[in-house]
Amino acid sequence: MEDGILAKGAKIIEEMFLDTPKDPFVEAAIEAAKKLPPDPNPVKFRHLNVDTDTHQYDLPTECLTRPGFNTSGQGVLVNINSYVVAKFPDLVVYQYDILIGSGVEKRGLITKIWNSEGLQKQIGQGWVFDGNRLAWSMKEIPNRQFTIDLDEEQGVVVRPGRLNSHKVQIRPSTKINLAAIQAYLNGKMTMDNSVLQAIDFFDHLVRVTPSKKMYSLKRSFFDPKMVTRERLGGGVEAMKGVYQSIRIAHGGRLVVNVDVSNCVFYGDYPMEMMATQVTGSANALICGEMSKKVKPSFREAEKESLTFLKLKKLKKIRFRVRYRGASEKTLKQVHMVKDFAQENCYDWHFDYKDRETGVEKRMSIFDYFMEKYNIHLSHPTMCVVETMKRGVAFPMEVCYVEPGQKYPYKIDAVQTASMIKFAVTRPKERRAGIEGGLKLLNWEADPYIRNYGLKISTDMLETQARLLAPPTVQFAKTQQKPGYSGRWRLDGQQFLLPNKNDLIHWGVCIINSVGRDHLDIPGAATFLRTFINTYKSHGGKVSNANPPIMEGPADEAKCVTDLFNEIVAKTGGGKPQMMVFLLAGKDSICYERIKKSCDCRYGVVSQCMQNAHVKRGQGQYISNVLMKFNAKLGGTTSKVAGKPPGGHFKVPTMIVGADVSHASPGSLQPSMAALTCSMDKTCCRYAAACESNGRRVEMVTQFNLEDMLTPLFRQWMSEVGMGRMPLQFFYFRDGVSEGQYQHVIQQEVKHIKRIWRTLDESNKYVNYEKIRFIVIVASKRHHIRFFPKERSPAADKNLNPCPGVLVEKDVTHPFEYDFYLNSHSAIQGTARPTHYHVLMDEAKIPPNELQNMIYEHCYQYMRSTTPVSLFPAVYYAHLASKRAVAHENRPASSGAHQYNEEQQRMELIKLKEEADREGKKLSKTNSEKLNRFTEAESRPLIKMKNDTGIMWGMWYI
Repeated sequence: MEDGILAKGAKIIEEMFLDTPKDPFVEAAIEAAKKLPPDPNPVKFRHLNVDTDTHQYDLPTECLTRPGFNTSGQGVLVNINSYVVAKFPDLVVYQYDILIGSGVEKRGLITKIWNSEGLQKQIGQGWVFDGNRLAWSMKEIPNRQFTIDLDEEQGVVVRPGRLNSHKVQIRPSTKINLAAIQAYLNGKMTMDNSVLQAIDFFDHLVRVTPSKKMYSLKRSFFDPKMVTRERLGGGVEAMKGVYQSIRIAHGGRLVVNVDVSNCVFYGDYPMEMMATQVTGSANALICGEMSKKVKPSFREAEKESLTFLKLKKLKKIRFRVRYRGASEKTLKQVHMVKDFAQENCYDWHFDYKDRETGVEKRMSIFDYFMEKYNIHLSHPTMCVVETMKRGVAFPMEVCYVEPGQKYPYKIDAVQTASMIKFAVTRPKERRAGIEGGLKLLNWEADPYIRNYGLKISTDMLETQARLLAPPTVQFAKTQQKPGYSGRWRLDGQQFLLPNKNDLIHWGVCIINSVGRDHLDIPGAATFLRTFINTYKSHGGKVSNANPPIMEGPADEAKCVTDLFNEIVAKTGGGKPQMMVFLLAGKDSICYERIKKSCDCRYGVVSQCMQNAHVKRGQGQYISNVLMKFNAKLGGTTSKVAGKPPGGHFKVPTMIVGADVSHASPGSLQPSMAALTCSMDKTCCRYAAACESNGRRVEMVTQFNLEDMLTPLFRQWMSEVGMGRMPLQFFYFRDGVSEGQYQHVIQQEVKHIKRIWRTLDESNKYVNYEKIRFIVIVASKRHHIRFFPKERSPAADKNLNPCPGVLVEKDVTHPFEYDFYLNSHSAIQGTARPTHYHVLMDEAKIPPNELQNMIYEHCYQYMRSTTPVSLFPAVYYAHLASKRAVAHENRPASSGAHQYNEEQQRMELIKLKEEADREGKKLSKTNSEKLNRFTEAESRPLIKMKNDTGIMWGMWYI
């Protein structure tokens, strides 16, 4: 094995020394390593994206160019929320590297120094600054250094030894010719660094003025005076603003995309009010009392209370202080919360020296405010607020949260519901919001835009789009034509394919909760009769119409075990085919425990329903659940009609969808990689596999691709390919940005090709090189919206685009193969189309065929009677990645991941570093906690039990 590793190292060594002078010792080492035999058992690492295989693949290094445009359907005119740059300059702009202080200063201080009067006078007007390390100007200046004294500029008396002066170094880095953009758009040069630098300059140029007048979050701006806002509870509020982004576009031009932006901010409340809302306390007094340390039992040590832990959400929040007698400097100064002390204003003592008498004494914060300012603190039992400045702390009631601070954590279910109501707007309202945003941006009056000679039209762009013909939906015995409405009915229809095997071995468990929707066994039996009859009317095969019904204990895992045993005992001894659970409410932890036990311990599909819906027993609800129920049992709801047995494809075809989902900020939950694989000729049914992918790693690792796809590929060849490999392979990838497109090709596609080659060598199916790859990135993370004209065939009654509106021009890439497709009918708000970017097409499929295939497959989504907005393979990958959270290898007693886990981990790392410096050991409790956090990032998921083939079905739907 050591010889094999050395053989692989030969190539790495050779590449390392490729451009260095030849060294006889190194040359000898390389030659010796080359002669060693290959390693029969290569080493694999779970989260390492290093391919040690020396086999090279012919992979493109550039994205695919556009082969043509779609000619099917009918032409329609559609407005798009983008604005053409009527004139952009061909000036030469000079880029500079900026170093303020030592380079570790906070963004706020950097901005303050850059905007200081002293610096601006010396460098002159018209500079564009990115707020960190880069600046641009039309003036060419040499390397220069300045010293800025902020205290002197503000007229503040400087104390000895407490200077507030900062060095600013400006160093020329490069010269940017803005004419490079036009040359690229005219096809006279390729996309290189000079074009990217010019685009980057324009992107920063249009942001300068708005960022000075409004709260800015990257490309979104929020005006505190004119903004629409909604209080969400918990100390946070939603705000509407304007988003703008400049980009190159088809037609040889630049366009500015403008949209409404929604974001969650901390409310600008008094800190004590913020604390009570964040912790959920009734008032400040209770918040103070509940923040004290608690002692769980006689033998256990005191620990921080849940209220105090919630309070830590406010760490690093900015605030000012206001109280009677405070100096003007004190009122202007902005502080940042370092932490909250367990001590209150009575307990926090410090040494105070009276400047007039020179007398020094130790006193509490409460006594200090009483003696110096004659202020009797109203809530002295609340926690003391510690600032970043050592030894400086304030009582909470004199602190006021600074406005314009983004809320960095995931909002809860109640806040999410309120946020959706606030953000959802119909097309007319959204268009009015965009026009209001244009007034805020006011490009014509922007001094920076005018100074550089940029002119932007204020007329919304109009493009010639296509309206694709809607397909017909095929059920078992009938067809439905939804037309452009995007809806069809399920009542009276039989599923295209019912469950594979008669439903015999199944049962129902009721999990009630005190004080919530209680359901008894007779009530469940009544619902079950309706459920079974409805399933039979849809073509379902049910041989056992009287499955066992039981009331389960409070422990969800025991409920699963008890139901499993009950089914085995009362349905003839066979392994359960389906386990149904009727739940009291939407408890995610209860749900995840059920799914973990069913999927991983027993390998049985399960269906959960809420007692409230069961009691109502509405026919539409039952039919909607049955679409999932039937799919889990191996059935198919419907497909697109009028296609040959192979569906849209003339040759054997496999479709794989991939998505990597990440945890909310602050959580240490690993990223989840989900892969779906079509398991029938028409690509209606998809199997799915999931695995942890490291922490915030976007590319699916080589190990995960091999571990998840190899068994799925084998199953496809066995069940669908009749022992042979596919000749067409579609890879739909979601969640990657434009900068990661080449990573998808050079990493993920490369590893997938390697898997096929390995299968070909080991099984001798067909030559894997015959497989034609089509790689497409599907994304909904953009701000493009369609606004069809009134009475247009492309508009529905709310002026949303109808399903099938396709845009390939004017806002797409100038040369590469991308398009926007609105495949769904928006239920509420303004429809968001999906952006598809074709990176590879070895099969050379014409645009008409490819785009219509993508559109029509959106009508084959298994659990809906409407077309979906995203290609189903990717949509299913989303569902699987969410469900994979239940398979985490962690005890249920640990509860859900917390918003502040990352914060806790960093604090523990600091404690460990301090202990190491002092030659001490971290406490056992803290050491175990740090180990748990570290292991969580790389711990694999629990494998599903696959003795009944659950992995090959739609267990996740």
